[in-house]
Amino acid sequence: MMMNSSGAPADTARDLLLRLRDSPDLFAAIAACTPAERANQKTLRSRFDDELVRAALALDDARVRAKGRLPSAGQLWLTATGLEQSTAPEVARHKAARFAACNSVSDLCSGIGIDAAALSAVTSVEAFDLDPAMALRCQWNVELLGHSDRLKTTAADVTSHCWSGKFVHADPDRRVGRDRPARRLEAYQPDLNWMQQLATNAAGGAIKIGPASNFQQKFPGCEIELVSLAGECREATVWFGELAGESSFRATCLDTGESVAGDPLSAWADQATDLGHWLIDPDPAIVRSGLLDLLAETHQLQRLDPEEEYLTADRVPETGFVTGFQVEAILPGNPRELSRYFRSRPASEYEIRCRRIPLNADALRKKLPAGTHPPAVVVACRINGRSRFVIARRGLAANTAVQED
Repeated sequence: MMMNSSGAPADTARDLLLRLRDSPDLFAAIAACTPAERANQKTLRSRFDDELVRAALALDDARVRAKGRLPSAGQLWLTATGLEQSTAPEVARHKAARFAACNSVSDLCSGIGIDAAALSAVTSVEAFDLDPAMALRCQWNVELLGHSDRLKTTAADVTSHCWSGKFVHADPDRRVGRDRPARRLEAYQPDLNWMQQLATNAAGGAIKIGPASNFQQKFPGCEIELVSLAGECREATVWFGELAGESSFRATCLDTGESVAGDPLSAWADQATDLGHWLIDPDPAIVRSGLLDLLAETHQLQRLDPEEEYLTADRVPETGFVTGFQVEAILPGNPRELSRYFRSRPASEYEIRCRRIPLNADALRKKLPAGTHPPAVVVACRINGRSRFVIARRGLAANTAVQED
């Protein structure tokens, strides 16, 4: 018997989902509950079936968590795991644009249907999921968010189908039997071997994988795109076949629409002998794609250290791929020196940043004096092999001399 992600028989889970959709009075009752009534569930269980109450509360909790993340969150059909693994709508629309010239696309492991909804805006979609209840959620969510007249849903094992000659989008499960997403592609379901075969046999398409996964050298001949949104690297997408670009890696910043592609080994940035007026923090998609040196060469930036991603320059380049911090002082990498520096100028707020140097930011922040001076940025980094604290400010003109302590 097929089981769903919660361990319940799949047909039972689908039946329960249908009952939930036919119980608007239950959701109205949940909305009218006090926090105490919601916690003990006694009032709800006096009126509704226990199993139905548990399912409705779980759905309501997921909808609350989805607010601000997904459109129409209060109406979507979600699970906690489905929400955690769902694609950000902005990322889904970005990916869907590459499929616009395809007559149809198969969305494999469709989950709650955010990618299927975006794809349905540009082409016909057949969404596949092993769990019949999840396939039903996908259908209902596309009715809310996409073009349901272009969608067909199928409950099936995608590993038992042949995808040769088809355009596909795949989102393998990263949480099978885990509380946290797996980082190794070998632990995905379907696994790495299936993904590699899909990239070889299908006409073209995309595989969604975690940006922190071990994708290096796993997909020869493919393009791997790292996508950032609101300062966070949200997804790695393996583009293959007819939809792959010419370069091996691409970084895209959805906030500005900028995209850069290339070979990580095609560039080598200069190393700075001294820290310039600005410390430059690169977008995480640039870092994860390995295109940091290419970005640095393009915009005349220099590395602080071979082991650091932070860059430096006397000006901030006009690109959304970097954040500039005006350097105020450079201190030894000793917390006591940092506290001494701020005694005469205690900041109202401390933003502490680090990449390579192990640091407990919260513990360090508690040791710094609180005051009324402007907010300060503290960057822990290596400069020419030595640990340093760089004191910096946001949004100031780049014409102030650097103080070396």
